[in-house]
Amino acid sequence: MSQTVPEDHVTVRSDPVDANDAVVAIEDLSLWYGDFQALRDVSLTVPKNQVTALIGASGCGKSTLLRSVNRMNDLVPGVTVQGKIHYEGADLYDPVVDPVEVRRRIGMVFQKPNPFPKSVYENVAFGPRLHGFKGDMDAHVETSLKRAALWEEVQDKLQQSGLGLSGGQQQRLCIARAMATEPDVILMDEPTSALDPIATDRIEELIHEIKQDFTVIIVTHNMQQAGRVSDRTAFMHLGVLIEEGPTERIFTNPQHEMTERYISGRFG
Repeated sequence: MSQTVPEDHVTVRSDPVDANDAVVAIEDLSLWYGDFQALRDVSLTVPKNQVTALIGASGCGKSTLLRSVNRMNDLVPGVTVQGKIHYEGADLYDPVVDPVEVRRRIGMVFQKPNPFPKSVYENVAFGPRLHGFKGDMDAHVETSLKRAALWEEVQDKLQQSGLGLSGGQQQRLCIARAMATEPDVILMDEPTSALDPIATDRIEELIHEIKQDFTVIIVTHNMQQAGRVSDRTAFMHLGVLIEEGPTERIFTNPQHEMTERYISGRFG
């Protein structure tokens, strides 16, 4: 069932995040792919060391919003962005900001596992080397793989190709690779959609574990997954942020009719 969003729509917010607790603050963000407007005046505050889930039907703008946070959309021809995204107080779209440094501080894990055609070791070491890491690389690779709950499975395979791992192991390798550059924020775009249930469960456990050290924003089509892994949930429709707040409240007592209809499966 298709529903339109009123032009004067105001996002419903429950238990808003205190600005002092925010690591990312999105303010009136609009984005166009050529003439098509994919995001409309989105404002969202992301708290530190929590998991924020972006949910909504296909094409609602959630992946576009996610990729805006580390400026991945800069790589798409014809993109126009208005509004601001603040990361620890700095406007990420300020012309003086280096997008490469943005992507170091805000890592990304994609829908399909995409290890480099290199060894397990070199997959993890690549980013730190690129950014001039001067410490003990062996120890750093081991720490990153342990953080990704992968060390025990690959410690004897470090010189083997990352492409030889299982799908779930490859995704955890990509998470280790993202963590190896010591980001503050990790973006995950449907990180389990290509995985089997056992691998999905392991990734979800990992998300719970890593939020102690990282802030996580995850896009998911799976509402049950959003309920399991996230602290806060933001529901999007047709490029508009409809409602956001603590996950339990969004799922058990949504304040906007469209949120309630989506959560109950009556559209989307």
